[in-house]
Amino acid sequence: MTALKEEIDRKALWQAFSDETLLADLRDFVAKEIRPEADRIDREDYYPTEIVRKLSRAGYTNYLIEKEYGGSGGTYADAASIFEEIAVASAAVGISLITIFQAQTMLRKYGEESLKKKWLPKFGEGLLASYALTEANHGSDIRTLDTKAWRDGDDWIIDGEKHFITSGSAAEFYITLAETDAGVTVFAVPGDAPGVSIYDGENSATFGLRNGPHMNVVYDKVRLPADHMVGTEGKGVRQAATVLNHSRTLAGAISNGVSRAAYEDALAFARDRRAFDSRVLEFQGIQWYFSEMLTEIDSARLLVFRAASALDEDHQVIRWGSEAKLKAGEVATQVAVKAAQICGAYGITENAPFSRYLRDAKAYEVAGGSNEILKNTIGKFLMPVAGIEKKKPK
Repeated sequence: MTALKEEIDRKALWQAFSDETLLADLRDFVAKEIRPEADRIDREDYYPTEIVRKLSRAGYTNYLIEKEYGGSGGTYADAASIFEEIAVASAAVGISLITIFQAQTMLRKYGEESLKKKWLPKFGEGLLASYALTEANHGSDIRTLDTKAWRDGDDWIIDGEKHFITSGSAAEFYITLAETDAGVTVFAVPGDAPGVSIYDGENSATFGLRNGPHMNVVYDKVRLPADHMVGTEGKGVRQAATVLNHSRTLAGAISNGVSRAAYEDALAFARDRRAFDSRVLEFQGIQWYFSEMLTEIDSARLLVFRAASALDEDHQVIRWGSEAKLKAGEVATQVAVKAAQICGAYGITENAPFSRYLRDAKAYEVAGGSNEILKNTIGKFLMPVAGIEKKKPK
């Protein structure tokens, strides 16, 4: 009979794709601060404000922000590692960070210098942000919007409502899309601006990725300074798509974290559980399950970190980010299902974590760009490659 180890050798299982010192400190944080709260965050569906504030003070929520604005100026490979390690304990905390990342990315790529100096340093102080695109009548189609914006002297006025906004229950800052005479345009909206309010709409709770109800955000003739228009008027759809293309790689990292968590828990169960005078892990059929899952997780992790390199290189970002999220999301769902199956009756109990893993995994096959949207995006990349459209693949 094989020897029993008390701890799974995670270093042997999961190759590090970034600085080991960074990961060692983060793993300590995750073990002490996030893992003990993960089930409660999911069960009670609340935004983990204190955890995210602590992550900010530790330098994880502003890791990609340039040093001149108080960040670390880190790489996307490191950022993907951060998101993956956090999601091993709680995908909901990862989702809380991804909306912050999306807001930062919009400001970093398109904001005026005055806007960057005002808001980017606040992320290191714990600023909580959301990405407010969706509307009741338009969903993912943001080419036209019911939320409107117009000039009033030197200011902008925004009036309308956004629906189903992730992290909206705690956000202090909203990247918001509104339609002007020139077309869809991006605005940076402080949560405490007069006229901004939130409420809990119908169907606001999801069965996975539960970091608080998805709130409706109301803009009642909200007045903003001129520099709080982000980027070019009328180019908001393109800017929003660019930010989503960046965040999809980190979404894939979150899915990989879920895969790892489900795999490790099932592996520990199979190692410790005895049946027919043997440990379950010693059965060949069970080893095949774990071999197949490990191969799929490894392939998804490699793809995510290839996508992170594409972001650092600014080369074929759309292709690699879409592939990474698609693959990692599908693998997470498959691994969560198989892990629960391996654990038998325990795998389907409420006390086991596999329900959370499965719900989080499946939710991310829809959230942040559904699998069908990702396949369409990859297909569009292929058109110029095949010579159908004469333009350079992005």
